[in-house]
Amino acid sequence: MSSFAFGTYRVTDLNPLHIEALKEALYSGIKLIDTSSNYTDGGAERAIAKALNSIEQEYRDVEIVSKFGYIQGTNMMLHKENPFEEVVEYSPECYHSISPSFMQDQLKRSLERLQLNKIDCYLLHNPEYFLYDGLKKGLQKEEILDQMYQRIYKVFVALEKEVQNGTIGSYGISSNSFSKPENADDFLPYTDLLTLAKNAAIEAGSEQHSFTTLQLPINLLEQEGLKCATWAKENGLRVLVNRPLNAFKDSLMFRLADYDEPLDYYHNLNELLEVCDTEALKPLFNLIEQMDENKHKYGWIGDYDMFVNSQIIPHIKKTIEKLDKEVIETLLAYIDRFLVSYRDMVAYECSKATRIQLKNLLEDCDKKLQECAFEFLQNQDSIDYILVGMRKPSYVAEVLALKE
Repeated sequence: MSSFAFGTYRVTDLNPLHIEALKEALYSGIKLIDTSSNYTDGGAERAIAKALNSIEQEYRDVEIVSKFGYIQGTNMMLHKENPFEEVVEYSPECYHSISPSFMQDQLKRSLERLQLNKIDCYLLHNPEYFLYDGLKKGLQKEEILDQMYQRIYKVFVALEKEVQNGTIGSYGISSNSFSKPENADDFLPYTDLLTLAKNAAIEAGSEQHSFTTLQLPINLLEQEGLKCATWAKENGLRVLVNRPLNAFKDSLMFRLADYDEPLDYYHNLNELLEVCDTEALKPLFNLIEQMDENKHKYGWIGDYDMFVNSQIIPHIKKTIEKLDKEVIETLLAYIDRFLVSYRDMVAYECSKATRIQLKNLLEDCDKKLQECAFEFLQNQDSIDYILVGMRKPSYVAEVLALKE
């Protein structure tokens, strides 16, 4: 049966709750933490360091898996000052590289943020971005794959040398494309990776390769990756699964979880509307009313999370910025309570819609949807670890209770 591991996507050292969740997970016996150099621009790695440094030595026996590849945030600024090698441009805000020199730069920075001398396992993070770039340029997939394998081979040699140096314990690849159908344009063939690793070990002078790990998305709705997972296990590799609850189907995203209706929602809504029922706050009053009317229209909770940061928060700031400081402080307390319960209500509405839209697929699920989703993964012999984002101590307890 697979084990749960702590995934740190969206974890930051600036949120004390995230640090407490990490500590709770370590105290509860979590044995693997997955992170990446680009998670909250290095904040996830710094959060891990804070958690490890604030607990007793006996609870620090945990494997750290990190990744490299993305050029965003701070890395983007560094790139513009002194360009990294072999960079492909995915979007104006996101570049990518798996060159040996970039790997070495990122490894050094990750070790500093983690305050460690060694990362247990270091992964190439979505190397298929080179594939995307070639396809966008109209190149043939066979030609692109040949070039990509050469790039992977070069960095494998460099990673073998890092194993020799003691800065990493092993290495692997995390790829969303491992979960695509084999006939998909962006499918990343994995059966040749072991040959690349064996040859890289020979060139680096290692007695045997240190390629140990594959990471990919698998969940109730996306099961294509089980083929890759089965191949990995048959060849002595371990498998880490991400996105256990966030699933794509028919180009739509679904959150595979049931949520209870928040009992305080309408109280917080009416309380805020009453406070905003003035001429000066009429724009905010109208916004809150519109939000209530549209609470059931989000595709999944992630849509709301993006919308609240890009549209709702800026609108609220603009509306209240000219008010007196004392009025703002009082008003923000009402707004904060409302937004917390509103997100809970959106999650509840989304979970109802998911049950309806996936009725035929979920007809055998008579438990909470998240329990069915985790149970499905736990029962797969080809999966070693299920990576779960647990940003609250209460969520750590809820997830780990499913081990029983």
